Amino acid sequence: MAPRSQPTARQVRLGVELRKLRDLAGMSAREAAGLLTSTSAQMSQIEAGLSGVSEARVRRLAALYACADEELIDALVAMAIDRTRGWWEEYRGILPPGFLDLSELEHHARYLRVISTAHVPGLLQTEEYARAVFSYMVPELPDSELEPRVEHRMRRRVAVEGDDAVEYEAVIHEWVLRTKVADRHVARAQLEQILGQSERPHVTVRVIPFAVDGFAGANTSMVYASGPVSQLDTAKRDAPQGGPFLHAESQLIRYRTLFRKVEAASLDPVKTRDFIHRMTKEL
Repeated sequence: MAPRSQPTARQVRLGVELRKLRDLAGMSAREAAGLLTSTSAQMSQIEAGLSGVSEARVRRLAALYACADEELIDALVAMAIDRTRGWWEEYRGILPPGFLDLSELEHHARYLRVISTAHVPGLLQTEEYARAVFSYMVPELPDSELEPRVEHRMRRRVAVEGDDAVEYEAVIHEWVLRTKVADRHVARAQLEQILGQSERPHVTVRVIPFAVDGFAGANTSMVYASGPVSQLDTAKRDAPQGGPFLHAESQLIRYRTLFRKVEAASLDPVKTRDFIHRMTKEL
């Protein structure tokens, strides 16, 4: 089978985790390939996400690496045999791969934690708000690129609106809510959208007001996605230009801690709804 030319972030992650297990076992790629009756080139392709790997091989590698974590092994097997072609695949070749990788990450997450100090989180945006954000890009996007981005962002909302909606918590700074990316009508509709989504039992929205004491994280924007086991969690700095998925344990600990600190500075969900209601009436 020819190597993949453009593996997804999920496929790359599987290879990364298999390489981590090999490194922990103190085994070289050549040694592992020999025990697997494979080649160093094939092992490199597997660990780079360029080549698929069967369930039998994942379990064989785990045994060779003396990994006794059955939950982790089962989770890696699930990644290896996953043949999901989600709705986001319709945009392959149309949107940058990072857009598709984020949709896939949201689809497989057990829960999502978001901190936003720049824009309303993507899963809570209205169509008009998203269009205003994408229209502000430099250089400006032609309609042929702008509209697919807006459409894709709206379809991402299935993560919180669909039958298999994920547990979702967003902490948003007051600055975000008061910034008019378009006009007051778009701003009001966006606040109403956030209120509506916050009524869903699996969605929690919190606001950090300007007046709060002890908040020094004004430049913090992130997405944290829980995997089937904690080792497979993923963090991402949420920025207009995108950013890599982070999964080193030290990085995950940092972002878990960061979310707890920011959450502690925010209003509880009930006070947040009252806060947003008052803002809506002002518009």
